[in-house]
Amino acid sequence: WTAINRAKTILDIGAGSGLVTLMLAQRAESSLLNSIEIDKQAAKQANENYRQSSFLNITYCQHISLQQFALSSISKYDLIVSNPPYFQDSLKSPDVQRTQARHTDILSIEELFLLSGNMLNNDGRISLIYPAADKDFILKEAEANGLFLSRLTNVFPTVDTDKPKRVLMEFSKNKKEPTITN
Repeated sequence: WTAINRAKTILDIGAGSGLVTLMLAQRAESSLLNSIEIDKQAAKQANENYRQSSFLNITYCQHISLQQFALSSISKYDLIVSNPPYFQDSLKSPDVQRTQARHTDILSIEELFLLSGNMLNNDGRISLIYPAADKDFILKEAEANGLFLSRLTNVFPTVDTDKPKRVLMEFSKNKKEPTITN
């Protein structure tokens, strides 16, 4: 996406092992890429992966929640990305780390939009991935927080499937006609 090439400051919320941050670093080498991760072991793994890459000088993962990070950060970002937790009111795993990564108990969509929207530059963008079934709810929450859909990509599990399984959604503070692709 063209926003990646122009972004000078990028934040990856819920970086996990750092894979998305490293993929972004390949496309935006002149950028500073911050990442945050609530799981201590995952943050440690992300930093190890950054150290093993050629992007060590522009990447760092901080072990912190978005809520804590938003309170302490004065940075504004050109691009914020996240594959956030999206399970609501569903059966939880006995594995606490797995539940944190997948359920909205610790980070609701409302908080995600509110906090990341406050850290976004006026011309910045927020890119997220969600189940397609949640699309209308996500759009409503984004607009309630002053963020508007600028791009949507429907992701189908197979070529023969007629319903998308996931949606890649990009939001900005500027309201305009969104680009929609499959």
